[in-house]
Amino acid sequence: MKPTTRGTLAVVVAGVAVAMGAAATPAAATGGVPVPVPLDGVEKSLGTQMPKLGMELPLLVPGVPEGPRYVEGRLVPEGALPQVPLTGRLPGVALGVPLPRALGPGFDHVGVDIPASDLRTLTPGLALDAPLSAPDPQHYGVPHLKMPEVGVLAPVLQTVVGGDLGAGPGTGR
Repeated sequence: MKPTTRGTLAVVVAGVAVAMGAAATPAAATGGVPVPVPLDGVEKSLGTQMPKLGMELPLLVPGVPEGPRYVEGRLVPEGALPQVPLTGRLPGVALGVPLPRALGPGFDHVGVDIPASDLRTLTPGLALDAPLSAPDPQHYGVPHLKMPEVGVLAPVLQTVVGGDLGAGPGTGR
């Protein structure tokens, strides 16, 4: 095989590999893992319509916490035990339930769709200071005693959840 043919073949194979890699999106890039709930076997064995259910489980991604910061007048740096940011998504749910003739003609299915929503959190942290003041030059560099300071930084949870509820004819979700 000639070197130009080998080079062309290598470029074509590399292009196909890149195209296949771009088509297959990993779960970590989407923020969640879709989980279908297979109820088709139950539906066929019982001879009745079963609810259609699908979910999406989130993947939490830890962030980088802020490092400790020196604050004048304190012996222990601020943020000695920092809050760690986590980002991810709340799970999404899609449910379609058959209700034959329960709501009248033309409304034989009820569907609920709650899409996965973004989630931002901070873990609890700790703020503390030693029971000694900074060295005092007025007292030959000897620190003063003081009350120790301890505080718990509350966790943070931020998200916006939405959903759709609908009824109508059809086969459900």
